[in-house]
Amino acid sequence: MDLTLLTAMDTSASGLKVQRYRMNLIAENLANVHTTHTDNGQPYRRKELLVASSASNAFSDAVNAALARYAPNHATNGYLQGVRITGVIEDTSPFREVYDPGHPDADQNGMVRLPNVNPMIEMVNMMSATRAYESNITAINAAKRMAEKALEIGT
Repeated sequence: MDLTLLTAMDTSASGLKVQRYRMNLIAENLANVHTTHTDNGQPYRRKELLVASSASNAFSDAVNAALARYAPNHATNGYLQGVRITGVIEDTSPFREVYDPGHPDADQNGMVRLPNVNPMIEMVNMMSATRAYESNITAINAAKRMAEKALEIGT
């Protein structure tokens, strides 16, 4: 199999993992859109995923080592690229405040602090993550079809 097919599959596989995790965070944000009291006594804070380029994982290290031995003119540091999750952070934007004196978490003025989660933004993020996931699936399937065709030509 050609190295570019392996590169495409490895890159897309890392993208699938990141988008799946992103979808889980979006679902958590939406599930907590009305959570006014968490373990720390504050409303729920929206979470965001931090992602970075990844030039090294077990698979890419093995391929890069093989390239260095068998095709030194093609081997470069970090030939195989992908993405990786570097962390999850809390959104520090202010909480929403609404007047609801009957709410159990209302202050003395009747104001309730609600999470800083905007369902519209979360839905747009969910659509974006879904499309990115689908794009990675399409790329993997295309690479797989190319590999199958290459094997057909060779036989």
